[in-house]
Amino acid sequence: MTRVRSLLSALSAILLLSSVAACGSGGDDEPKNVSAKAAALGTLTPGVIKVAVQPYAPYTSVQGDKIVGLDGDILTYVAKKLGLEIKPQVTDFAGMLAGVQSRRVDITIGGVAWSAERQKQGLFTDPPYYSPPAMAVRSGKTYKTVDDLKGLNLGTVEGYVWVKSIQSVPGAELHAYPDATGVFDDLGAGRVDVGFLDPLIIIAAQKERPELKISTQYLTPPTAAEVKAKPDYQYFQPYQTGFYLPKKATALEKAISAQIDAMYKNGEMAKLVEKYGGDPEQFLKPSADVATARRGVDRPQDWTPPSAGQ
Repeated sequence: MTRVRSLLSALSAILLLSSVAACGSGGDDEPKNVSAKAAALGTLTPGVIKVAVQPYAPYTSVQGDKIVGLDGDILTYVAKKLGLEIKPQVTDFAGMLAGVQSRRVDITIGGVAWSAERQKQGLFTDPPYYSPPAMAVRSGKTYKTVDDLKGLNLGTVEGYVWVKSIQSVPGAELHAYPDATGVFDDLGAGRVDVGFLDPLIIIAAQKERPELKISTQYLTPPTAAEVKAKPDYQYFQPYQTGFYLPKKATALEKAISAQIDAMYKNGEMAKLVEKYGGDPEQFLKPSADVATARRGVDRPQDWTPPSAGQ
């Protein structure tokens, strides 16, 4: 499986580079009858939004010329409102970020976490949703706080932010895997007690692999005092996602953020979260530190993040 995934990643990168080489030429890529409103958004090709994504169901998957999944459905809704045609380009996570930062694509989506470092090299929209600290747990077991994790076997994927958090838990043993499949396999076999993965990945695995007998639980975020004592515990807190755009794409970012905010207010965002098994109470209500993290960084000092029920 690892070899197949590596080969697919390599082929995906080649596909991205070949498709990027054709960017900016206009011609056949440019839809006819582009509205002045869409053209003013400043996409690489007027009327088209070029999107870098990785295969990351149920957040992003490409089927034909469509991006499906939670992030894909959100962007599809937004693009329709803005009069833009979506053109997906498949790559890996590193290629997604690089494509945006070099402005070879207009945007990347798919559970991209906002960070002060990433925003230095690109623009983030308002959060389409917030990702709660989810745990895949063997049925019958319950873990609520970081203290409950002490001395356990904890699994996640190599390179994920939870690696550092797990390494900070007293007595816990880290099990890092090339992909989520390894986490689920060892969880089902009892070699791992808890798996830290993105929540919709866990929810999807519950449905697709009932033989594993796992459940989804949400960790109570560590307190400010706990994070101060162990800074890497910050990754056990909820994080805010965002759609990521090039630094110069200010008009496009503002237009997409406005649509995201409207989706919170009209209930559309809650419908899409529920469609993929998520809980709007967990996904659409920001934690206390979300606003302060971005205020004075890439948002005004009085910025209020979108929230369900506003």
